[in-house]
Amino acid sequence: FAERLVAPFSHYVNDAFGTAHRAHASVVAAAARYPRGRRAAGRLMASEVAALARLVDAPEQPFVAVVGGAKISTKTAPLQALLGRVSTLLIGGGMANTFLLARGLEVGRSLVEPDMVDTAREVLATAAARGVEVVLPVDVVVTDTIEDPHRVEVVPSERIPAELSVVDIGPRARARCAAALGAARTVFWNGPMGVFEIEAFASGTLAVAAALAASPGFTVVGGGESVMAVRQAGLIDRIGHVSTGGGASLAFLAGEELPALAALAG
Repeated sequence: FAERLVAPFSHYVNDAFGTAHRAHASVVAAAARYPRGRRAAGRLMASEVAALARLVDAPEQPFVAVVGGAKISTKTAPLQALLGRVSTLLIGGGMANTFLLARGLEVGRSLVEPDMVDTAREVLATAAARGVEVVLPVDVVVTDTIEDPHRVEVVPSERIPAELSVVDIGPRARARCAAALGAARTVFWNGPMGVFEIEAFASGTLAVAAALAASPGFTVVGGGESVMAVRQAGLIDRIGHVSTGGGASLAFLAGEELPALAALAG
């Protein structure tokens, strides 16, 4: 397949950072069929690497990471890597429920990963050992059903009703995020704070987008939903770097070798 791809062309340029973490034929095998001098990274790929390298190579402190989304299981390695660089880690979205569970709190009918509770405890223990502040939502928005809600409330995280589900971070949690981001010199954000695709539960995610835009530090947003949030809020032009790769940016921050970059350098 790679042979057929490259046959008509004398040079190879990879500008698809969003697939840089995948060892696909067009990413690796095609590049390998060109000698040095005839394969290169495109300008977008180069700008992605330059921006993300600022988060890896001695980032300016305080460095605050905001990590959300549904699951810890897809972000374990990046979380552990970030703990070696950040001063504060803000956690939201469905994955925050698993962390709340790890701290002994009940989360009602919320999305959780029971098999990741021990991993969450490990992250919290590593953070404590390294002096990293982990900020979980102090209050949350809960509902009876996402699709057709009849009951929507803001409750403290330690008093989530057994019959309700967490769908967003609450006002106090949003204010805590804004305060941390306002003092940051470097910021990375990946993952929404709640069920962002439903307008009634998008306030937390949009609040983080606004706080990121107002931050005086170097800000990076990675991941489709996070990028969608800053675009929806009309703030995308106020972000330092908007990454085109969610999984690729997380892999880069975790220190993993990206097959596309390895193929270009090989």
